[in-house]
Parts: sequence; structure tokens; C-alpha cells
Amino acid sequence: SYSFSLTTFSPSGKLVQIEHALQAVSAGATSLGIKAKDGIVIATEKKSPSPLVDDSMIEKVALVCPNIGMVYSGMGPDFRVLVNKARKSAQAYWKIYAEYPPTRVLVSEIATAMQDATQSGGVRPYGVSLLVAGYDELTGPSLWQIDPSGSFWAWKASAIGKNMVNAKTFLEKRYNDDISLVDAAHVALLTLKEGFEGELTASKLEMGIVGLPQGKAVGPLAPPTFRKLTEAEINDYLSM
Repeated sequence: SYSFSLTTFSPSGKLVQIEHALQAVSAGATSLGIKAKDGIVIATEKKSPSPLVDDSMIEKVALVCPNIGMVYSGMGPDFRVLVNKARKSAQAYWKIYAEYPPTRVLVSEIATAMQDATQSGGVRPYGVSLLVAGYDELTGPSLWQIDPSGSFWAWKASAIGKNMVNAKTFLEKRYNDDISLVDAAHVALLTLKEGFEGELTASKLEMGIVGLPQGKAVGPLAPPTFRKLTEAEINDYLSM
């Protein structure tokens, strides 16, 4: 009976529905994030359920506000709901403070919404884990992971989804604190290739970066921003 109750702890101290939500995450496509010295890369596999589906309409990497973006593994509809909540929270912060929220503040807001779904009757946990990438003037670039329980941590590099164990092992071998954004993008692609079935092409990937606007120097007028990479840019990284 404990496996069907969200608000009742099992004798071992677990909320079993959260365990099931984590299984939904583990069944999702592999996603990862890498923090570099000059930015952050997030990337994920993008597989359509049918060759008749228009791949260009599938969005797994989302822009939340100019300095923050995120990617997910798990259930797409749940991600869509959380993206909308995050965007509303960012806009509410901007209306009050005339600036977009620090990454940790927005991460805490998202995690609170996910935690709320673990202690109320008649609801279920969100079936997604998130990797949130952002840039703040005081702390610089940061990478965060949020799980269905509402727990969140800052990471130097992390992976979620079906191949996360092997991906994390690969990242541990390749990561170093002085890695550049370009090298981080290469490591991200190599990591996804390790667990990818078939040929890895730009159309089967989505990537986003937190970095300087092209042709700009860092400063108050041109802080690093989040943007999604085009297929042409991903192809450039694949061909290097």
C-alpha cells in the first residue's frame, strides 16, 4: 500500500512514489551539463518517437531568461509545466528588482514547486530531473541539478537519464577545473556518443551554452548569456 501513497512513508523511511519518479527519469534520454572556466554547456539526446514527427518542433533545452537555461530527462509534459513556472518566476523577480534572478534563487523556486508535489494528496511527483545552467555577476557561471524530490545541488559536471552512471564515470575521467567552454562542448559530445545507439548527428542533439555574446568582451553591458546552439554550430563541434 505504501507504493500507492505519496504522503505516507514506508517503514524504511522512503516515499516510494518519488522512487518511481526517479525511475521515469532513468528511462529518459541522457542529458548532461559541464561547467567550464568561462561558461557552461548543457546537452541532450533528441529522439523523435516516429520518423513522421517534425524534429524541429521538439524542445528539450529551454531558455528561461537571458542568463539561465535548462535541460531535462524524464517526462516532457512535466518539463513544459516547470519551464512555464520558471519563466513566470523570473519575470516576477524582474518586475520587482529590475534584473533577472540569480541562478540559485530561480533553482530554489523550481525545487520548491517540485517539493510541493511530494507532500500533498491528489497529486504526484514531477517525473523529471533538471540541469539548470546560469550566470550571475557575483558568482559567475553555475550548474545545478534538481530531482523529483525537490532536492538540488551545484555540480561541476553531471548527467541524468538512462545512461547517467556511465556518463558520470566518463565525465570524472575527462573533467578538470581549467576546462574551456570549447573543450567542454567536445567532452559533452564525446560523453553522449559513448551511450548513443547509431550515428550521432546534429539533428539528434540539442545543446545550449552560457557564454559571452559573440564578438563581445565581458562587462556590465555584455554579461554572459544563455543561448541554444544551431544545428550548424553543433555540426562544427562534431567535425572538430
